Amino acid sequence: MINNPPVDLLIEQLGTEGQPVSRYCLCVVAAKRARQIIEQTASAPVRGNEIVKELAVASREIAIGKVKCVKD
Repeated sequence: MINNPPVDLLIEQLGTEGQPVSRYCLCVVAAKRARQIIEQTASAPVRGNEIVKELAVASREIAIGKVKCVKD
């Protein structure tokens, strides 16, 4: 379970004004971004003994507004 940043904040960040997204949408967006991060780090050099969970990075990126949800 994600505690920091809070799930409610992530839902607000992904949604538009007055229209938050669902928790399901949040899960899908976070999982897709986490998979992208895994693919990028597979080809990148290792940074020492640093352990960073991809889902945590994805949730932080959603919280700061770097990742957005686009409906097709």
